[in-house]
Formats: sequence, structure tokens, C-alpha cells
Amino acid sequence: MKPAAGTRSGDGTEPDADQKINKRYVVALGGGMAVEWFDFSVYGLVAALLAPHFFPGDDPVASTLSALAVFAVGFVARPLAAVFFGPLADRIGHKKVLLASITAMAASTLMMGLLPTYDQIGVWAGVALVAARLIQGLSTGIEQAVGNAAALELAGPRNRGRFATTVSGSILQAGILLAALVCFLVSAVLGGEAMADWGWRVPFIIGGLAGLVIFYLRRSLPETGANAKAEAAPRSSADVWSELWRHRLGLLAVVFVVAGTQVANYAWTVGMPNMARSVFGEDPTQVFAVMTGLGCVMVAVGPLAGSLCDRYTNSKIFTLFRLGLVPTLFMVLLYQQPGIWTFAVVVLVGGILVSLNQVLFNYIISTLMPDSCRTTGVAIGYGLAMTVFGGTASYVLVWLQQQGAFWVFPVYGAALCIVSVVLYDAARRRGHVHIGQ
Repeated sequence: MKPAAGTRSGDGTEPDADQKINKRYVVALGGGMAVEWFDFSVYGLVAALLAPHFFPGDDPVASTLSALAVFAVGFVARPLAAVFFGPLADRIGHKKVLLASITAMAASTLMMGLLPTYDQIGVWAGVALVAARLIQGLSTGIEQAVGNAAALELAGPRNRGRFATTVSGSILQAGILLAALVCFLVSAVLGGEAMADWGWRVPFIIGGLAGLVIFYLRRSLPETGANAKAEAAPRSSADVWSELWRHRLGLLAVVFVVAGTQVANYAWTVGMPNMARSVFGEDPTQVFAVMTGLGCVMVAVGPLAGSLCDRYTNSKIFTLFRLGLVPTLFMVLLYQQPGIWTFAVVVLVGGILVSLNQVLFNYIISTLMPDSCRTTGVAIGYGLAMTVFGGTASYVLVWLQQQGAFWVFPVYGAALCIVSVVLYDAARRRGHVHIGQ
């Protein structure tokens, strides 16, 4: 019997290069990623609005910084997810882990939309908020790696770049776009005062309910990973860790590829909009409108970035986009006083290079790991980078602006980008780029 479209054949061989991908699988896999990042992004977008309800105080900037600190807490759980669930996914396959991740995300997001506030239960409101963020972090920590690995196996060998950047680039970014769009629409309908009072709960509830729909769709996904190619499956977790140690240079490259990407991404998508609202007092509806525009750019460039990789090789396109991000980071220095049009120009023009890097990095880091430890290696490298660099980027940006040292942020981000290029090239030269060369 011929295998289903987009799956491996029974002997573990690659799908035919011209084989069409089952669209239902694309929706189930990519839609799950979109919902995961919709839910995760909503918190960043409304952090300045929910902050007074959980961290009340006389200084709105201090409350926002507390809320952004909780945003960073969500990233702490990602390496933990990698350690516990990465080897499991590499051994038993991807489907069960993907179902578990979307369930956890739906439950924690609904919880955030229904939480009582500080006025109702005191400090326990903040504790519950942190707990929900930790569950979200566990979910996204494994979704990123397992989803990327599954996407590579559901694609044909000649279109992996385009397929991967569409599923884990454009479709994932569509979730982030929808987060901005939903926040904008809710704010426009309810008004700024109601949005700040209770309307910030609505996007969380929408995201949680959407996660339940994706759970149903994901039940139709074929198994990928160990169960689809049993002869290549690690026999124990020890085998996975041994393989990962042999590919430690690739793992280090994964960490810094993610770090350079996410410092820029979270500066643009979380740090700057929260700085615009809490520091410069910009209208939240206008800020959400600009962020929706940035989301459109990120969705649009996904297939383009992947197609360029398929045509010109990963290393050339990654290096070009990453070095282009270095001068882009210094555009944040243009926005140091109130002005929604300046904010829009920085976010949308600089966002082009930020977007190209953002839609590409998932594919690039997946190519740096072999099949035998891909989920674990990508999950750990991604989790470490997000905890140390990505999750703290928005806090660092706002804090440096408050300290009068705003110029330090682009220097910091540019240094990470340059290091990522050096490490990627070193890994490539030593044979640690396994796809796309």
C-alpha cells in the first residue's frame, strides 16, 4: 500500500520529492504552532495592561517591568521541557508529545484569562500567573523542537526549506499576527479604558478555546520520528545524550542562532510595544495596529526565505540575513521620545530583516542536528537561548531605556548575531549541517 501523502514509507525512506503534502496535516501541525505562539504572544502584548491587576503600584513602569519579568519566567521552563520530553520524543515519536503540548497550552491560557486579580486574592494572583506562564513555557519548549522535526519529515527532500519555513515560519507567525490583530480588534471595540480594565482577558480565552480545536485536528497526524523509522530510533535516553555530546558544536551553534534571532524578535514584538505604552504613553489601539502590520510582514516572508534556501543553500541565505540584522538593531535608537509615526517606521522597516531571520531560524537550527537527537538538541539549544537571551530581551530593552543606556541594547544584539554566524560556519565546516547543503 502506498504511504499517505507527506509521510515516510514503511522502510524509513524519504517521501518522493514531488509528493504532495496532505493539507490536513499541514493545518494540524502548523495550526498547532500558530495557536501555541498566539497564546504565548498575547501575554507580551497585554503585559502593560494586566500589570496593575497583578502587580499594583504607584509607578506604571515598575508594574510593567514586573509583568515582563513574569514573561521571562515562561522561558525558564523551556530547558526543563527539553531535558524531560526531548529524549522521549526522539525515542517514541512525535505525535503523542505534540498532543500533550497543545493540551497544556490550551489549559494554561484559559487559566490566565480567568485568573482573579491582586484585589481579589492578594499576592496569590501573581503566584498563579507565574504558574500559568511556567506551564506555557513547558509547552512551547517542546513544541518548537518536535514540530520542527515533524515538519522536516513531512516535507519532500527538494522543498524542505520552503515547507519548513511555511509551517514553522509563516503559519507560526500567523499565530503571532492573530494575537496582535485580536488585541487590536478587542481594544478598538471595547475602547482603551475597558481593555485595560478587563478586556485583556478576552484574547487569552480565545486562544485557549482554539487550542482545544487543534487538539482534535492533531489526532489525524501520522507518526513521525522513531515510530516511522524504527531502525534509526535511539534505544534509550542514554543513547540520545551520547549522540548529542558528539554533536556539541552543532548544539552550541543552535544556542547562538536562536539567541541572535530572539533578542531582535522580542525587542520588536514585546519590548518596543510595551515601552511605547508604558514609557511614552502611546495609544494602545494604534500600537496594536502597528504590531498587526509587523505580523503581516512576518507571515508574508516565510515561503520566500525557505525557497531561497532550497535554491542557494542554507548557509548563504542564513549568513546574508543574519549580517543584515546587525545594522537593523541600531534602528531602535531612533525611538527615544513619544511619536507613534516614529514607532511605526522603526517597527515596520526594521521589521523586514527581523522577520526574515525569525521565519528562517527554526529551519536552520533543525538542520544542525541529526535525526538521532534532533528533537533533544533543538529543544535544549532553543530552551537555553530563550531563557538566557530571548526571554530577557524585552525587559533589558525597557530597563536600559530607563537607565539612559539605550545604546547598549543594539550593541549587545549585534554581538550575538556576529557570534551566531561564526559558530554556524564552524559547524558547517565540520559536517554538522545535515540538511540543505
